[in-house]
Parts: sequence; structure tokens; C-alpha cells
Amino acid sequence: MDEKSQFVVDALSMEESWRIFRIMAEFVDAVETLSGVGHAVSIFGSARTLPGDPYYQKAEALARLLAAKGFGVITGGGPGIMEAANKGAAEAGGQSVGMNIKLPLEQVPNPYANISIDYKYFFIRKVMFVKYAMAYVIMPGGFGTLDELFEALTLIQTKRIKPFPVILMGSEYWQGLVDWLKTTMLTTQNISPEDLDSFQIIDDPAEVVRHIQKFVIL
Repeated sequence: MDEKSQFVVDALSMEESWRIFRIMAEFVDAVETLSGVGHAVSIFGSARTLPGDPYYQKAEALARLLAAKGFGVITGGGPGIMEAANKGAAEAGGQSVGMNIKLPLEQVPNPYANISIDYKYFFIRKVMFVKYAMAYVIMPGGFGTLDELFEALTLIQTKRIKPFPVILMGSEYWQGLVDWLKTTMLTTQNISPEDLDSFQIIDDPAEVVRHIQKFVIL
């Protein structure tokens, strides 16, 4: 290897080493920022949902109810469902946590988070969603929403975390997916019947809160 090539290899190796420290620093910053958050519920959903949409209104109403019961609300910090949930929690006087991810498209921080943190790395953000949440509420969304849903279900299934409530809001949106899980994944024995007990479909915000309260005593 000539001198120029060796220099490039050494530079790349050094860059990888410094990336480890940047990851550690982001973990430390996240823990320090969120350590004061009490019992909280993570709410997920599309960044593309507009304020006039019924699911935007449901997310806002749910967050208000959760805040009134003493729960903090955690979202991805962006627009759409995330904005609605942060807005509802903040306006009800609760902890409204926005965990924003730096993306070239869509993800612009909403103004309603009273605790805010920015992430570069998706995987650190996902750890924090789980670490500081007592329950997950999954509203209609895209790939990112599905990612968070199945991340939680996988961690529960493999007993990497203790089971907590995972609630799908929007039966008309989620029922097709649930039917597929039953008719395809379950029938081919790629999941077990008890895996389907890891989540519930609930449409009414007040019922969602009551369900969470069965598992979490403040």
C-alpha cells in the first residue's frame, strides 16, 4: 500500500473511532434531558396528517386526557400526529416531549414540545422511546410508524423489555394489517397465538387512557 492509500485508510479509521464518541455523547445528552420525565406514553403517527384530520384531533384529545391523568407525552417531535399530541399535552399543562430526528424532508420540529431534544441517529432515538415510555399508542402512519410498532412488539416477544400496553388507534386503518398477521403470519407459524395478545385495537381516546391505567399506577 502506498503512502497516499495508507493515509486514506488511517483517516477513515479515525473517523469511525470518533463516530463512537459522537454516539456516546448523543446517548448522554438524551439521558440527561429525559431523566426528569415521569410516567409517559409514546404516541406515534404520520408526519403528514393535517390539523383538520380526525386522527389529528384524536391525537390531541388523547394527549390532553393523558396529561390530565398525570402522564407525560412523548412524540417524534415533528408535524402531523406528533404535533397534535405535543399540542394536547402542552396545552393541558403536562410534560410534552419532542424527540426530533434530523431529516432532509418532512421532519420540522413542532412548537408545542416543552422538553425538546434533537437526534442524528435513529437507533438512539428508538432506545429513548422505549426507555422512557410506559405505553405505546400507534396511530395511522407510514414506514416509521410501523418501524416503532414492530420494534416494540419484537422487544416484548423476545422478552428484552417487560410487556407494556401497545395500542393501535384506528381500527379501519389497522384492521387489514391485523387480519394479515392472523391469516398469514400466524397460520404459517411465524408467530405464536400469544404474540397477538401483545397489542390491542382501541379507537376511543378515553378508553385508551383507561386501558393504560390498568397497567400503570401513578
